[in-house]
Amino acid sequence: MDDSQTWTAEPGAAQRARSVLAAAWSCAVTAEGGREEYAGAHTVTEDGRVLLHVPGDSALRAAAFFAPRGEPSAVLEFADVAPVPVRDRIRARLRLAGRLVPDAEHLVFHPTRVVLRQPSGAVVVGAEEFAAAVPDPLALAEAGLLTHLADAHPEAVERLTRLVGPDSLHGAVRVRPLAVDRHGLTLRIERARTHGDVRLPFHAPADALDALTERMHVLLLRAGAASCPRALQRQRADGDR
Repeated sequence: MDDSQTWTAEPGAAQRARSVLAAAWSCAVTAEGGREEYAGAHTVTEDGRVLLHVPGDSALRAAAFFAPRGEPSAVLEFADVAPVPVRDRIRARLRLAGRLVPDAEHLVFHPTRVVLRQPSGAVVVGAEEFAAAVPDPLALAEAGLLTHLADAHPEAVERLTRLVGPDSLHGAVRVRPLAVDRHGLTLRIERARTHGDVRLPFHAPADALDALTERMHVLLLRAGAASCPRALQRQRADGDR
């Protein structure tokens, strides 16, 4: 595939949901009328079940073992927080409803209803589709990649704005990397009172970190060949004085 062709796909809702789940560090659990919050206390199986490692004396474990109707229903909630400080850092929320099954070491949560909430709206993901999906290959590395780009290479972020249309950059006061996945990089354009997001698709999917390096290099080359909208805006403003 040459550089003139563009891979325009974005992660589907099921993969996006699995990516949020894979990268999340904390979660809130509601069961039998009680709510508890945990940090670093869950792992995820390949089919999307959540293993909760909770203290033996927790109310949640007691509810799971002594539920009067057998396996208790529960709701797990996860927040996808942008690793780079930006306005409105919550990129998505994932809500899983299902049942808890206790075993000797942990509580096993089986999701039966999956809802992904993003700024574009809420999407219900089928339980089977959710179980079959896999996280984006960059999901676990995304936080480190974005913070490194923002902190160590601000000039590269500025250069990438050359790929953004002038209308999207009108009134911009700050541009920050918001998200990256195998399909592309998303920039957050912040203005004095509002903000918007612009997606820069890769020319081909990046399924590993070495591939991501090449995809970013291509984006920067394209940016280098483009006129800078922000520079043009400044030139026009200077010319009007």
